[in-house]
Amino acid sequence: MRPTTSLPYPAARSAGLLLMAAMILTLSGCQSLYYNTMEKFGIEKREIMVDRVENARDAQTDAQETFRSALAQFQSVVGEPDTELQEKYESISSAYEDSEQAAERVNERIEKVEEVASALFAEWEEELERYSSPELKRDSRNKLEATQKRYDSLIAAMHNAAERMDPVLQAFEDQVLYLKHNLNAQSVRGMQGELDRIEQDVDALIEQMQKSIAESERFIKGLE
Repeated sequence: MRPTTSLPYPAARSAGLLLMAAMILTLSGCQSLYYNTMEKFGIEKREIMVDRVENARDAQTDAQETFRSALAQFQSVVGEPDTELQEKYESISSAYEDSEQAAERVNERIEKVEEVASALFAEWEEELERYSSPELKRDSRNKLEATQKRYDSLIAAMHNAAERMDPVLQAFEDQVLYLKHNLNAQSVRGMQGELDRIEQDVDALIEQMQKSIAESERFIKGLE
């Protein structure tokens, strides 16, 4: 008989209940109830914060590749004969939609980071008043202020990267709309100048995302 790798029944049941509770509370949108429930399972806001920063970092990493790939698809259209343009148009339209979805994921993950950060810092500030030891209270306050400072740098970098997605997405959409109504080789050749500008915007976007990802790594190390 092959050895089983499944969790013992009580552990599997607890994991299943935790997952179900997390899904229900997340869908309900009641963040305070969600955090309280997670704490009952031994998962503190600090851990949720690390997890969400990691998710935002990963979304930005994926978005970089998606935007690079989309740009390559747009650039591949230039120089194609008329007979191939319909197929190319479909590929760039799909590439634009992929980029749009990647941007949405990045923005959603940033919002999740902001939600848990607000709850974490509010709780930390409130609990400072419960200390009886001045030394411990002062040390905790110093750590709170240092963490908030790192967070401010992190969230600013995330928003800077996210904002750079908007002009690129708009430029991609312009090209899709233009090609939809001007699907011929002569019109496509006129796209080259605009694509050169878009390439510069994509490079700037990726550079800013790299900075944001680096800030994420530093912040995670500071919390762990």
